[in-house]
Amino acid sequence: MRRILTMSLGIFGLDQATKFLVVEMLDLKTRLAINVLPPLINFRMAWNEGINFGLLSGLQIDAMRWILIVISIIVSVWVLWWGRKFTSWFGAFLIGCIVGGALGNTVDRLVYGAVADFLNMSCCGFRNPFSFNVADIAIFIGAFGLVLFSERLHRKA
Repeated sequence: MRRILTMSLGIFGLDQATKFLVVEMLDLKTRLAINVLPPLINFRMAWNEGINFGLLSGLQIDAMRWILIVISIIVSVWVLWWGRKFTSWFGAFLIGCIVGGALGNTVDRLVYGAVADFLNMSCCGFRNPFSFNVADIAIFIGAFGLVLFSERLHRKA
């Protein structure tokens, strides 16, 4: 469990540090766009009040923010409980990615009222309209890794 908590804290810290650097220090919240390595990597400010890809963000219900915070905390606690049996660093990393990422986005909802998304990547004539953040990447890596390797991790546990 200590490994999982260490990984969660690391992912959470990385997510919050990048958000602070880009959103606050580079003032992306007012600049709205910064080209870094166009078109591959750009910073585009997006406030996600909903869930993945902004789903449910059109609902103008303030309670939605608090519902999503509660759901995120419940899911994080459940994932921690479910993943406690994984003793390898890899299993701890995958669980830590999910928990750390979920808590990073939860803090955004508490502080800003929405999740701060700022990374935008496009390539080869395709313009990606979506922005994301380090927490989103971590959640994806953790979930995808568990889908691919959970049976192997269960056998080792």
